[in-house]
Amino acid sequence: MAIVQIPSLMRDLTAGRVQVTLPGRTLRQVLDALEEAYPGVRDRLCEAGQLKPEVMVSVDGRVARLGLAQPVGEQSEVRFLSVVSGG
Repeated sequence: MAIVQIPSLMRDLTAGRVQVTLPGRTLRQVLDALEEAYPGVRDRLCEAGQLKPEVMVSVDGRVARLGLAQPVGEQSEVRFLSVVSGG
C-alpha cells in the first residue's frame, strides 16, 4: 500500500487527513483509489485524464517522469506538489 501525503490545499477533501494509505501499482491506480475514498481529488489534480501541468508528483523522493504510468512500490511514498512558476 502506498503512503500518500495530502497537500494542505486538498485536506478539505480528506477530512483534514495529512496522510492516507492506498493500494496501487501505478500512480493512476493510486489516484483512482484516492478518488474513490475522497471524491473530488481527481478534479484538483487532473484534466483530460492526465495530471494538470501545474501538478508535479514525486514517488519516493523522485519526480514521477512517467506521469500517471509511474510505477509505485508496496511501501512507496507519494507526494502531489504544486509547480510554482515565475516571470
